[in-house]
Amino acid sequence: MHLHLGRTAWRSFVIDAVWKRQSVVLPVQWSNDAEVGSMTIMYHQGNRKLQDQFDSRRIADRLEQKLTRTVLTADDKAFIESMLYCFLATADAEGRPDCSFKGGMPGFVRVTGPTELAFPDYDGNGMFKSLGNILVNAGVGLLFIAMHGRPQRLRVNGEATVKRDDPLLADTVGAQLIVRVRVRAIFPNCPRYVPAMQLIEPSIYAPRPGCEPPEPAWKSFADFSGYVHPRQPTFKG
Repeated sequence: MHLHLGRTAWRSFVIDAVWKRQSVVLPVQWSNDAEVGSMTIMYHQGNRKLQDQFDSRRIADRLEQKLTRTVLTADDKAFIESMLYCFLATADAEGRPDCSFKGGMPGFVRVTGPTELAFPDYDGNGMFKSLGNILVNAGVGLLFIAMHGRPQRLRVNGEATVKRDDPLLADTVGAQLIVRVRVRAIFPNCPRYVPAMQLIEPSIYAPRPGCEPPEPAWKSFADFSGYVHPRQPTFKG
């Protein structure tokens, strides 16, 4: 089944359905296949161009069919909420990209519903590169990757919001903002290039109940000490 869109359409649309507990993706068919190709939840014209050059469209479509979903499973929830870190990709209104590391204690990223996850913004350097991007361009990509123990990777793409009055602030230690992501696509992919590493301990700066995190050394450097913004009041646990 395909949906047909006019040439002015600028992105693929996804219709979610649940059948036998699985998310069903109905790919979008553009009105002029010769010009832009078949568009889906995962692929656009650029992807299709390279897939056709390398004769990989068949396996790409098969991987999307078998692995891509729009609803978070119980296994997804368990993996995401076990993680101490993830990587967040954003872009500004002009499409200029940025990627940042987000870390905390296990469970700092929560699956709040079958199509939503949330995570806190902690005290940082005050640049707000990622969250500022979200304010002007809601599209985000999250990569959860286990590099210790059994390697595993999970991509979650969606649209994000940033709030200073989110109800989760009331019980999220150290959070000055909450980011919620409405899931568009979930894709577990091969971890074969993930190196084997050993986890020693969580960061001493990761907020946790009953502990006041130390200030990072850079805040006291002569070049910055007179410019550092104050910490925001947050829930202490």
